[in-house]
Amino acid sequence: MHLYFTIILRAGVAFAVLMGLFGQFVVIPGTAAGEVERFPPYAPLEVPYVTLAVIGVACVQVALIAVWQLLGMVGRDAIFTSRAFLWVDVIIGATVVATLLTGGVTVHLFFADIPSPADGMDLLSAFLAAAMTTGGGVALTMLLVLMRGLLRKATDLQTEISEVV
Repeated sequence: MHLYFTIILRAGVAFAVLMGLFGQFVVIPGTAAGEVERFPPYAPLEVPYVTLAVIGVACVQVALIAVWQLLGMVGRDAIFTSRAFLWVDVIIGATVVATLLTGGVTVHLFFADIPSPADGMDLLSAFLAAAMTTGGGVALTMLLVLMRGLLRKATDLQTEISEVV
């Protein structure tokens, strides 16, 4: 991979991690506080949902750090080694955790009796968004597991070729 491309990707990863930190400490708590101020019956849900959102963003940040490491391995032409599997497994694990979090939120929104300032459309929208995010997380996890299998095959082939040469 070209050096400039790797630098641009790493800059994007660093920017995304920093924006995630901003979201964790400013946007998520501020938005939740604003919603509670606008509709006080949401107060008991503020801390649990803020906590879940912050953990969800942390999962994305962990995956981004693993991508950073994989980019370094690509730059050193060492991507087809057993060490790459550690970072791929970290990405898969972070994706699984985030998907389980959104699945839990989906189940909670479906069964909980949450008051609504409107006719319940906001809760329906939140439920549908959580359900779609859970479905997307499941699909992404399956794709990552498939890609891990392809990496395993490519690593095995690279090892065989290295032994022959």
